[in-house]
Amino acid sequence: MNKFKSYSSARPWFMALLLSVLAVGCGGGGGGRDPILGTGGAGIIFAPPQGANVIIPGAACPVASATIPTVIASDPTSGNQFATTSTNGVVGGGKLITATFSLAMDPATINPTSFTLAPVGGAALVPASVSYNAATNVATLTTSSALLAGTSYTAVIQGAVTSATGTPIGCNYVWSFRTAVLAAAGPAPVNNILASASRFGIFGGTAGMTNTGNQTVITGSGGNTADIGTIATGTSSITGFHDSAPSDVYTEVPGVNEGNVTGKIFTCTTSTTGPTVAAVNAASCVRATQARLDAQAAYLALVAMPVGANPGANLAGLTLAPGVYTAPAGSFLIEGGDLTLDALGDANAVFVFQMATTLTVGGPGAAAPKASSWLAMPRPKTSFGRSAVPRSSTQAAAGPWSEPSLPRREPRSPPPATSHP
Repeated sequence: MNKFKSYSSARPWFMALLLSVLAVGCGGGGGGRDPILGTGGAGIIFAPPQGANVIIPGAACPVASATIPTVIASDPTSGNQFATTSTNGVVGGGKLITATFSLAMDPATINPTSFTLAPVGGAALVPASVSYNAATNVATLTTSSALLAGTSYTAVIQGAVTSATGTPIGCNYVWSFRTAVLAAAGPAPVNNILASASRFGIFGGTAGMTNTGNQTVITGSGGNTADIGTIATGTSSITGFHDSAPSDVYTEVPGVNEGNVTGKIFTCTTSTTGPTVAAVNAASCVRATQARLDAQAAYLALVAMPVGANPGANLAGLTLAPGVYTAPAGSFLIEGGDLTLDALGDANAVFVFQMATTLTVGGPGAAAPKASSWLAMPRPKTSFGRSAVPRSSTQAAAGPWSEPSLPRREPRSPPPATSHP
């Protein structure tokens, strides 16, 4: 049973929180997906595209506009080191690989030639079929059998893929992941209410973000990376963060405010040092702007849910069943113990927490816990608290986000505040 620890403390949020345990899916061309003729064939030698316009899903494409489609998310994500070898319910024990597009796409261009998978190192393509769900803009590659355990794979979506209006994607998308050492089946990917905002560990909106800790790490669960972003335009709107190579650094002081973002920082401003020091990256700003819209839409959907039960101001020590929970006083607190979410065996369990002002996790002093452990994969019962908000929809209020300095603990793998359902 894998566990992760988080190292943040009291955090104010204006938020609605959704925890959705992933649903068991079905294989083949079902689930509302438009079937695409043909299968990827063994014996076709794999040669991933190279060049300046090769990026991972969710990254900013140098060629970007509102009419150019992009791949905003994938499952497994790039860099995942613990992917399951198969997906529950898929015929032949196959594995589902998904890519979510920002726009409606032309299904005829999404096929086993334009969407491929192969072991890293130029081996033959993994035999697979490809489908496209027009309702969700999700392309799915379904392998004909389970993937090999402990093996690295590379997925590719070629630039020949076009939108429903005929506009090609601006970049080739290439991402790699590794399967877990032990073969295991996992749940099928489900539609993500956060859409393009799902990869963001923190999103500051127009307010920006400030980190004051020297051991802050923004990362995802299960070996995934996480991004942060803001559409604020002030040069000081982001303070105390740096992202993955090639790194942009935003006003860090060594030993004082060093925040490690394992993914990328998407902004509408310039960095202190790095690729965007001279000018704003337009593609990055487009990505941040869309993520803000998607986060707002998710927030409105959660807020619109009927008022639920009041479990009390402090959620520590409670075990809650699926449902909507509302704070009449406007805020929730998790301090002095863990909050356990018990799905009661329901793989589709949903937990929503509504509050008008803040969620405070942890607190000052030696008696206040500063770490959290929770299950890495969705299970019938998940415990969290003290400082973590696992697999959640979180939106900050006006005002900068602040991460206090905390002692180092191992392993340093906190789940993101805005995460991947």
